Amino acid sequence: MSTTVNSTVESTVKGILDSTANSTANSTANSTLGSPVHRRVASLAADELPAYVHDLAALREHAATVRAALPERVELYYAAKANPEAPLLTALRDAVDGYEVSSGGELAHVRAAVPDAPLAFGGPGKTPAEIAAAVDAGVHRWHVESEQELHRLAAVLAERPGAAVDVLLRVNLPVVTDALDAVPLAMGGRPTPFGLDPDRAEECVRLLTDGGPLGRQLRLRGVHAHLASGLAAAEQLAVAQQIVTWSAELAERTGFPLTEVNIGGGMAVDYDDPARRFDWTAFGEGLAELLDAHPGLVLRIEPGRALTAYCGWYATEVLDVKRSHGEDFVVVRGGTHHLRTPATRGHSQPFTVLPVDAWPHPWARPAVGSGRATLAGQLCTPKDVLARAATGTAGLRAGDRVLFAMAGAYAWNISHHEFLMHPRPGFHYLGG
Repeated sequence: MSTTVNSTVESTVKGILDSTANSTANSTANSTLGSPVHRRVASLAADELPAYVHDLAALREHAATVRAALPERVELYYAAKANPEAPLLTALRDAVDGYEVSSGGELAHVRAAVPDAPLAFGGPGKTPAEIAAAVDAGVHRWHVESEQELHRLAAVLAERPGAAVDVLLRVNLPVVTDALDAVPLAMGGRPTPFGLDPDRAEECVRLLTDGGPLGRQLRLRGVHAHLASGLAAAEQLAVAQQIVTWSAELAERTGFPLTEVNIGGGMAVDYDDPARRFDWTAFGEGLAELLDAHPGLVLRIEPGRALTAYCGWYATEVLDVKRSHGEDFVVVRGGTHHLRTPATRGHSQPFTVLPVDAWPHPWARPAVGSGRATLAGQLCTPKDVLARAATGTAGLRAGDRVLFAMAGAYAWNISHHEFLMHPRPGFHYLGG
């Protein structure tokens, strides 16, 4: 699926967002008109491609809209793993309450990019060195994944008299819903390496409360339960309700004061239909009703993909067009070693075609002759596919440019950069 570029110059950020949100079919577009993103891509020399282009103004506007939809007592943290580029981190600072990091490397990087921001440290398998570095960095919240991690954290704190940290127990909760069966990624509600089983959570509460051996320097604040990625607003609310109910019952059974529940992220992003957005308004209204039933409780969410996916594009150039066994293939500069998301999730990345009229060569210009073509990269593997059997590609030619949308999350940072050792893409930030 590719987007259709409006023939009128989109001079506002809203226009940029709407052109992506309303995309429904593949088509070609005039490379000299359209949004600032399209104009920047058209201005790049061929050897400056592939390139990532991020619209920071669009990101700030989207994040502010998300923040405005959330009620009081809901804290918004950005999951830095989605896209840790420093310009994006700083662009988000006014809209988010903090950042979630999941490694020592992310911790150091985010702390350097936004030094004043509160940090939450999550992820299974924290090493002793990472734990010590995070304690020294003053991490705001700890998402503890196991009993051993509690003991490791306590051991580090024992070497720092007077130091104390605030802890949320990450729990792998069973949920009464079939919503997790259809999501792209499920981190809970079934056997996974994430979090504590519910019965072990009770044992951890005892270690941390009522004079427990770890409670002096580890302050138990509540529960963390990020269970899935790819849930729509109604499904997210149903899961959140169950997480909060279970957490309140745990607190009542064990007698600790529940002040916080982190329900994680995973808000749905639909690559097949970019116009289908997560309903932040309905989600915020539902969270407000949930909080009304629990006075004094603070909820925290940690979206990543749903904040930054729409602000990034991967721009490249068509190197060749060929026909193989009755199908058309378009080979572009770069590929899934730069933009791995379509390969890992098994989807076609939405794109826009930016025609380039110039053809300086004496031979015939290869072009797609059918109504469908597969867009592949330069790697020596049939898995290097960015969009399979994409419609609306008739007439796509060597030398034209392709702009893959929704590349602002889990794109460059999760890709296998060194496979075949192609040049790395450039990075451009608009509206900084």
